[in-house]
Amino acid sequence: MRPFELVIFDCDGVLVDSERIAIRVDAIVLADLGWPLSEAEIIERFVGRSEENFVREIEAHLGHPLPRRWEDAYQHLYTDAFEKDLQAVDGVVEALDQVTTATCVASSGGHEKIRRSLRLTNLYERFNGRIFSASEVANGKPAPDLFLHAAACLGVPPARCAVVEDSRYGVEAARAAGMAAFGYAGGVTPPHWLEGSGTVVFSDMRALPGLLAVPPAEAPPKRPVTEVLG
Repeated sequence: MRPFELVIFDCDGVLVDSERIAIRVDAIVLADLGWPLSEAEIIERFVGRSEENFVREIEAHLGHPLPRRWEDAYQHLYTDAFEKDLQAVDGVVEALDQVTTATCVASSGGHEKIRRSLRLTNLYERFNGRIFSASEVANGKPAPDLFLHAAACLGVPPARCAVVEDSRYGVEAARAAGMAAFGYAGGVTPPHWLEGSGTVVFSDMRALPGLLAVPPAEAPPKRPVTEVLG
């Protein structure tokens, strides 16, 4: 098989070990808004989804729109926690040093959040100029829009792309895009949530370069967005 031409990395939980921090703060924010959820429930509902989806689900549960700029009252909780505790995912620096294929970042977070996280972990310069956000596309994960957008911008056919994800919504988006998926199970997502066609599940980021050299036998066919969104 021909090697991949582009490796697309998710950010949270794949490059930066942010999910546990964010989930902890999410629980505080949701309880204050009137929707107490356990960390397990937050993982199931929100990990891998866009900020827009987060807001939509809160508003649907509360039965009314959130006030304009509601998030301003809570932003310091995330900022302080990230500045204190955020680190690169264990082994990702070693993995990136060995990956010779072109790389980029495609994340459900906004550009400001992605840049801040990568700078805090000294990873920003590795991806500067090749960072894509769900804010640039119509539909967030599990729709394939973001990954297809990143591949198109960099001029690589979807079938020649590999996606490294840590959420079930992310691997579903990769499959829907017709890309090979590599599901990182070293974070908060149960490994069985990542399993599926055209997907390699692994738990040690240091193993990624070797896995990329032996891609899945066949990437799943690209599916229509309407089918993905159900």
